[in-house]
Amino acid sequence: MKNILKTALLGATALAALSSCNTTVGLGRDMRVLGTEMEKKAEQHTGGSDTEYQSGGAPVY
Repeated sequence: MKNILKTALLGATALAALSSCNTTVGLGRDMRVLGTEMEKKAEQHTGGSDTEYQSGGAPVY
C-alpha cells in the first residue's frame, strides 16, 4: 500500500511539474534543436544531404 501511495504521489508531482506551459514549450524547443543538430551531424558523417527529410518549416513559438 505504501508503494502505491508513493508512486501516485511521485506521478502527481511529475505531472504538476511538466504541466506548465513554459516547461512544455521549452522541452519542445529543446527537442527540435536536438533533432536538427542530430540531422546535421548525420549529414556530415554520411557526406550527403537529403532534402526530402529536411523540415525547414518547423514552427517557432
